[in-house]
Amino acid sequence: MARTRFAPDRGLTQRMVTTMFLIGLLYVVFVGVLIALLGKAWPLIVLIAGGLFVVQFWFSDRIAAYSMGAREVTPEQAPELHGAIDRLCALADMPKPKVAIADTDVPNAFATGRSRHKSLVCVTTGLLRRLEPDELEGVLAHEMSHVAHRDVAVMTIAGFLGVLAGLITRMALWGGLGRARGNNNQNIALLLIPLISAVVYVISYLLTRLLSRYRELAADRAGALLTGRPSALASALTKISGQMARVPTRDLRQAEPFNAFYFAPAISGESMSNLLSSHPTLERRLDQLGRISAELGRP
Repeated sequence: MARTRFAPDRGLTQRMVTTMFLIGLLYVVFVGVLIALLGKAWPLIVLIAGGLFVVQFWFSDRIAAYSMGAREVTPEQAPELHGAIDRLCALADMPKPKVAIADTDVPNAFATGRSRHKSLVCVTTGLLRRLEPDELEGVLAHEMSHVAHRDVAVMTIAGFLGVLAGLITRMALWGGLGRARGNNNQNIALLLIPLISAVVYVISYLLTRLLSRYRELAADRAGALLTGRPSALASALTKISGQMARVPTRDLRQAEPFNAFYFAPAISGESMSNLLSSHPTLERRLDQLGRISAELGRP
């Protein structure tokens, strides 16, 4: 947290280190098992794993921004949004991220980037229409704290293993089906790989969900302390959560795959995402902001 004025969070740092250690261990075990099962194909496995990791780390922010419809805007195109981010950057003493807007009625915001110097903060048109300036500033402070804490990069890397498990499994199956006939060892390998992949995916999914919930609380706290107005962030949370039910179900379903990045989860009424939500409950977030208000002596 050096070189920024966002409040440090040791709990978040410890959880990020633990998550990365466990994800890395799981990654090594997964690739090792694949090498053992596929034998002579191990150079291809290592090459694919390394290549996918590089692509995920260096280009995941662009891929995520593109997938969520983010369009970079200039100060002339969005003067109020740029002004709010300029004030927060000066207050936090951190580099200014790229600024983007996504054209969707889902009221939300997100941040991407592998470092403070390579980051992007995006808000949706639905959010801009609904929030007052102080509420918007609270949401932006929350998103910029993700960049300052570097948890955006950690979440990107942590989520990589689930993608890798699925892709390598498909390629192993496609490449091995034709050679598996009459070879019991290969037949057993082709049966075990999907099972191992499923276990790896579930474990990595649960680890990233646990980290995601805590990092949202950490971002709420850091953003509220930076602006000194936790009530504005609480108001934005309440307003966004209340408005989410009015958004067409089709739009919510399109947004749901990116919930781990969003300020507030986009959950349709028919979704089961509440069971394994990437965010803590609204009540828990508001309760924390209420305690911060009391600490600061604010109403």
